[in-house]
Amino acid sequence: MKGKLILENGKVFEGKIFGELADSVGEISFNTGMTGYQEMLTDPAGHGMMMVMTYPMIGNYGINTEDMESDKVQLKALIIKEDAKLPNNFRCEMTLDGFLRQYNVTGFKGIDTRYLTQIIRDNGSMKAIITAEDLTKKEIQERFNSFSNKNAVSEVSCKEKYEIKGEGKRIGVLDLGVKKSTLAYLESQGFNVVVFPYNTKAEEILNENLSALVVSNGPGNPADLTETIEELKKVIGKISVFGEVLGHQVIALALGGKVAKLKYGHRGGYPVRDMAAGKIITTSQNAGYVVVELPEGMEMTHQGVNVKTIEGMKNDDLKVVGVQFMPDLYESPKDVFVNFLKLV
Repeated sequence: MKGKLILENGKVFEGKIFGELADSVGEISFNTGMTGYQEMLTDPAGHGMMMVMTYPMIGNYGINTEDMESDKVQLKALIIKEDAKLPNNFRCEMTLDGFLRQYNVTGFKGIDTRYLTQIIRDNGSMKAIITAEDLTKKEIQERFNSFSNKNAVSEVSCKEKYEIKGEGKRIGVLDLGVKKSTLAYLESQGFNVVVFPYNTKAEEILNENLSALVVSNGPGNPADLTETIEELKKVIGKISVFGEVLGHQVIALALGGKVAKLKYGHRGGYPVRDMAAGKIITTSQNAGYVVVELPEGMEMTHQGVNVKTIEGMKNDDLKVVGVQFMPDLYESPKDVFVNFLKLV
């Protein structure tokens, strides 16, 4: 079905709607990954986003029921140049188009996604609309105004505490939008994992006799999580705390640091310098915000290569570690997580 992608800056792209044949509105950003589209689609950190894929063909190896980072597609829309009609992989169970239809998510294709990426890079992330209708200026503005991602974490976090039994030490996870792969990794290491909703009180967390707390990644603006920040202030210093991406940013705010919105988000593969090891590591990122001022007493452990962003921090006295990237994917980034867990 023919449709339009309308950007908040007035630019309009004409293409085809696929997946769920319905209108959609959200915040548009781009992802530079060549693979991992199923994980990206289902990552809670993308909740409420419209994602542009810079790689020209998406869906080459299809979709399976195993590589899910949550129970559904989290994006508001997927924007690509072309989808693979005949995916080929021994694990393939359905096409990308069928996957989007199954979860009622709109797709948009047939446009120059690299040109669109340049617009987002130069102008920053903005709201966008996918529609088959001819909207008036007033209707367009009304749809932009209707979108808010302020409550994103409450929409993706678990609703009540649950436990993943293990024989090892008790590790807590504060669920701001935790990925299934993060929980699976902790389980594989034998930990007894206790998962808490994002708004859990500090007293309840501390009463679980945890060896450490992992504050997960998730969607949205960390500054919106005022309740979470206040409770973390009471936890930090009492047990070891590790934060990934949004969790890292929330920890920084809890300790008095400053966080700002990235112009266009960091989503995909990004090189990062490990300050202690003196080497460059490739990281997978899905972040819309970044720590711009470290809290007092925090040491920068990692720094962005392309842009000199703060990519990691620690305070040995408080036993706090935070990273701007996902530490559970590649070997070098995983070392950060492994080294933290060794201290537990």
